[in-house]
Amino acid sequence: MEILSILLIITGLVLFEIITSIDNAIINAEVLSTMGERAKRWFLTWGLLIAVFAIRGLLPWLIVWLSTSSLGPIGAFTATFSSDPLVLAAIEQSAPILFMGGGTFLIFLFLHWLFLESKNFGLRGERFIATKSVWFFAIVSLLLTGLVWFALEKSPFIAFGAVVGSTTFFIVHGFRQNAEEAEKKMLQSSGMSDVSKVFYLEVIDATFSIDGVIGAFAFTMSVPLILIGNGIGAFVVRELTIRNVDKIKKYRYLKNGAMYSICFLGIIMILDSFGIRIPFWLSPVITFGVVGFFMLKSMREIPKIPGSGNNGTS
Repeated sequence: MEILSILLIITGLVLFEIITSIDNAIINAEVLSTMGERAKRWFLTWGLLIAVFAIRGLLPWLIVWLSTSSLGPIGAFTATFSSDPLVLAAIEQSAPILFMGGGTFLIFLFLHWLFLESKNFGLRGERFIATKSVWFFAIVSLLLTGLVWFALEKSPFIAFGAVVGSTTFFIVHGFRQNAEEAEKKMLQSSGMSDVSKVFYLEVIDATFSIDGVIGAFAFTMSVPLILIGNGIGAFVVRELTIRNVDKIKKYRYLKNGAMYSICFLGIIMILDSFGIRIPFWLSPVITFGVVGFFMLKSMREIPKIPGSGNNGTS
């Protein structure tokens, strides 16, 4: 793999990790503001190591290993840098299953945001769709049915990947909803210990990191590159947590950029699972373009927002 290709992939991964972790940074900052200095330092130091190596490092490696168990643990880590034809064949055979599962997860995540979550309406039609929230479950059910039907023509394992992606979405969403409810109670209560808050932050960081890890496979199948890109992104998010959360809140459409990026990456992964080869540079370029569009849109509207910390819906 050429050095320019590697740099493009890593840069795209860093940006994608940052924008998909903005909500996580805001939650971290709110909870950290209620904790003692010692607990803050522990979380921002050791918590970073856990976030990078235990979650953003082990999870992509585990996904590749489970989807290509014949490679073994070491082979799963170094597979994309191997010239062994047997390794390349194993990756080629298992990749469509992984892409289908990951793409389904990301598309479901985008549709849930589009139909059910509160948001700043950044594009025409979003407000109308938000009034039709009852259609979310019907649409994702029909989408899953269609994906399984067409995937069965290629392989039952690819069809099973779509089911796994759907199941993963609902499991992760359930944990995330529970974590968000716990955060509200935590901020309202003064009786919770700092140790409990640190544990909570690690759990919610794990649930938020899954989006970035799964989306990373739209950029590359290389676990080392995912570890580098997502690790740098996680470090930047920690810095935002400490210093610039209020400033970040002013860019009211960054979440929109993250979710539309997730949508495009999900589509790319699903197309790839059906054998439609997508150039490696397309995922980073789309991410840069989508995030850049919503960043500029946010910057143009900053003077219109009364107060620097307003991130309410429009």
